[in-house]
Amino acid sequence: MRTTGTLTVSPHPEILREAERTAREEKRTKSELVREALRFYIEERRWRKLQREVSMRAQALGITSKEDVDRLVHSARK
Repeated sequence: MRTTGTLTVSPHPEILREAERTAREEKRTKSELVREALRFYIEERRWRKLQREVSMRAQALGITSKEDVDRLVHSARK
């Protein structure tokens, strides 16, 4: 049973050449390179989404500066 799926991509020729060069230099397959790139993209996207959510919550609470955060942390630790 396969533990991976198949994804067909059509990169611009310049990107393909760079991917092939990078894979060769790092002694990895293009598939490994693409898997890592997708993992990185997905994690980065999750991080940006989390940042937006936290920013919106902070705005709703009137937190506008590092000093506001420090004040709230200090009062919560009492």
